[in-house]
Parts: sequence; structure tokens; C-alpha cells
Amino acid sequence: MAGRTRQVKNSKVAQGLGRAGMACFGLVHLIVGYLAVRIAVGSGGQEADQRGAVAEIGSTAPGKVVLWVLVVGLFAYGLWQILMAAKGYHWIGKDRDRTLKRVGSAARAVVVLGLAGYAASLAAGGGGGGSGDAQQQELTAKLLALPAGKIVVGLVALVVAGVAIASIVKGVRRTFTEDLDMHDLPKGTQRWVTRLGVAGYVAKGVVFGIIAVLIGFAAFTADAGQAGGLDAALRTLAAQPFGVFALVAVAAGFAAFGVYCFGAARAHKH
Repeated sequence: MAGRTRQVKNSKVAQGLGRAGMACFGLVHLIVGYLAVRIAVGSGGQEADQRGAVAEIGSTAPGKVVLWVLVVGLFAYGLWQILMAAKGYHWIGKDRDRTLKRVGSAARAVVVLGLAGYAASLAAGGGGGGSGDAQQQELTAKLLALPAGKIVVGLVALVVAGVAIASIVKGVRRTFTEDLDMHDLPKGTQRWVTRLGVAGYVAKGVVFGIIAVLIGFAAFTADAGQAGGLDAALRTLAAQPFGVFALVAVAAGFAAFGVYCFGAARAHKH
């Protein structure tokens, strides 16, 4: 009986962390979509990545208050992902698939907790450190300096390409719905949440694919300056023929993912 009570209590804690965290994660993606549109129309200021989104939120006096709320929410999301990495996805039948899901949660926890730390530094009046692209290039330079560094960076590019493909497949096949309990959503919204998820995962996969190409090119040329993160990928896309239209589509996809997160915050299994 005590074990059952503890399990229910832990589930409620995970649910609370997940809902708060996913809502804040959705807000970050909405701002990234907005920043991507600004790049498309030639008025980009902040970097169009997660750090740029956080900086955009905190750029005004009222935004400082929102930024502290975001800090709490992102830490909640990170802690929730840690719980999911440890004991989550019990509804997944195959051990291999469950393990992959847990590894993904662990990776997201690292990324989001880093973003939460960056947001906390900005909210406290600090600089927050370097940009996402600069950090990506610095890490790539360190890897290139290793023995067989070009091979190592090439393998990183392949891993990122794998993430890109997985995201697109997840969107197209709608497998993300396996983690949602659609009955928890208001009647009539299930179809829209699914559509938003499809658009969001496909858009994120496209951008990850461009990042993989940038990293791969850095490996081929042994030039860390060719690497870049989300912002560099979006600007690379914008520079292509018809890139503005493609970038607007990707921006819409990121915004769709942001809205999807609000629905998933309510319906995600724990």
C-alpha cells in the first residue's frame, strides 16, 4: 500500500514538472519561430536559436519577470526529463525502444538544464556566455584538434543527421502520439495537436539536417568556422534560392511545435 502511494505521489510530481516544463519549452520555440521570421524579412537581431529566444524574452523590463518564470519552468523540464530517463516510458513495450527514449530524455535534460542556467545568468544580470554558434564552433575546434579529429567531427555530423532523420520520421509517422493520452485533451483538439506535432517535428528535423551538413563540411575542410548551431542553419537556409519562403515555412513549423508543446503539456504520459 505504501509503495502504491509513493508511486502515485511520484507520478503527480512528474506530471507537475512535465506540464510546467513543456509549457516553457513551447514558449521558447514560439520565440525561435518569431526570430526566424525576422531573419527571413531581413531584420534579424537576436540569434534565432534557443539562447536568442531566451535573450529576446529578457530584453525588456517586464520580460525580466517572465525570464525568472522561464528559468523555473526550464529547470522543471530538465528535472522531468531526468525522471523520464531514469524510470519513464513504461508504456513502451519493446525494451530497445524504451531505452532509446530514455537516452533521448537524458540528452534533452542536459540541453535544457544548460539553457536554464543561461536564462538564470541573464535574469541575474550576467552576460550568459557566448552565442550558440560560437560555442558550437569552439567545441568543433577542440574536436578537430584531437588525433583523428576530422573523423570524430564527421561522426558527430552523422549522429546529428540521424537525429534529423529520426525527427522527420517521428513527425511523418506520428509516433510522438504514442507518448500522449489524447483523452486528456479537450474534445475536438486532438486532431489539431497531432497536426501541429507533425509540422513541428518535421521542421526541427530539416534544421537538424542543415546543422549536420554544416558540421560535416567543417570536418571535410578541417575548419571549425564552417560549423554552427540552429541560428547558422536558419541563416544558411535563408541564403538559398527561395530560401526566404523555406525559412518562413520552417519558422511556422517551430511555432507549430511551440503550440504543440502546450497541448502535450496536458496530454503527455508520465
